Amino acid sequence: MNYNGINFDTYLKNYPDDNGYFGKYGGSYIPENLQAAMQEITEAYFTICKSSKFVNELRRIRREFQGRPTPISYLERLSGSLGNVQIYVKREDLNHTGAHKLNHCMGEALLAKYMGKKKVIAETGAGQHGVALATAAAYFGLECDIYMGSVDIKKQAPNVARMKILGANVVEVTHGLATLKEAVDSAFEAYAKDYKDCIYCIGSVVGPHPFPMMVRDFQSVVGIEAREQFIELTGELPDAVVACVGGGSNAMGMFSGFLNDPVNIYGVEPLGRGEKLGDHAASLKYGTEGIMHGFNSIMLKDKNGEPAPVYSVASGLDYPSSGPEHAFLHDAGRVKYDVVNDEETIDAFFKLSRLEGIIPAIESSHAVAYAMKLAKEMNKGSILVNLSGRGDKDMDYIIENYGIR
Repeated sequence: MNYNGINFDTYLKNYPDDNGYFGKYGGSYIPENLQAAMQEITEAYFTICKSSKFVNELRRIRREFQGRPTPISYLERLSGSLGNVQIYVKREDLNHTGAHKLNHCMGEALLAKYMGKKKVIAETGAGQHGVALATAAAYFGLECDIYMGSVDIKKQAPNVARMKILGANVVEVTHGLATLKEAVDSAFEAYAKDYKDCIYCIGSVVGPHPFPMMVRDFQSVVGIEAREQFIELTGELPDAVVACVGGGSNAMGMFSGFLNDPVNIYGVEPLGRGEKLGDHAASLKYGTEGIMHGFNSIMLKDKNGEPAPVYSVASGLDYPSSGPEHAFLHDAGRVKYDVVNDEETIDAFFKLSRLEGIIPAIESSHAVAYAMKLAKEMNKGSILVNLSGRGDKDMDYIIENYGIR
């Protein structure tokens, strides 16, 4: 399929290019001393991703340890409450550790083991990436340092406890807004000092090349499974595919399975409290081109051109930029990026819980909320949502701030 001059038949092979660019987005904007480390990771990845030993080991891990494939569930009662459109969810909440994050963390940790590294370093916002990497580190016998903002540590106490139980060293980040951006800053600084003995396992399709490509590739299992399962369930493709977008790993994993199909694709960003800068984290909707954390993408900026303060009720979405591939697909028009606010998100959280017996992560609730709006606009058809994580980590925060509805 050709879309605005882009051949999606060969898209995944052609993007990114050899320098890590999706059009003008991506690349590697990092200190010279880290370029050699990134090159080492790139060469190692391209070597092992073609190795049947690595591929078969990863498949075995996904089957025997992660519990893949995760199923698709039909949301009959929620669909019926909205009209004639049928809503389905890809159940990444049933992936081991409760979210999609383990898909790339097991791959990154296996890569670290292959490279002879002793430690993995990462940032985390909602804690799901941190838990997943701590799990992978325990599985492979690696040391693990997780950087997390103090605001998110308070919001996500259950995940902090899980990381510590798994043996990770949780490093509290207190400067700036003390959320995801600052956690990434601190993790990068630590990695720059110790890159010979460790590997930085980025938690999304962001950062310098090769991470946006590598994380997408590891997450593509979601889209591959979902496409096959949906056709088996219904005999056809969904009319729409929906996923939440912060950095964008769960979305790229899901979208990659459908980019070459006649399917409408929607990425959902957090509008938070409203359109005022500092009240949301909708970088693709309100941002402009800019470089941060080693890559060029679309980002929210303050009056000085620096990354702007952001907010989201979901700790995993409060990031002032988005993955470069999302920026590329945004400009190409292949994916429509839109927003939902906090109130719509919390309403979706409770509706899915009450009507279907599934408690979603607040991040995933953004996608559910948008699917509910979309279902009311469509007269017929089907929507497939990537339910990227479960809401165990969010329940204390929800009850404290919103009560039981």
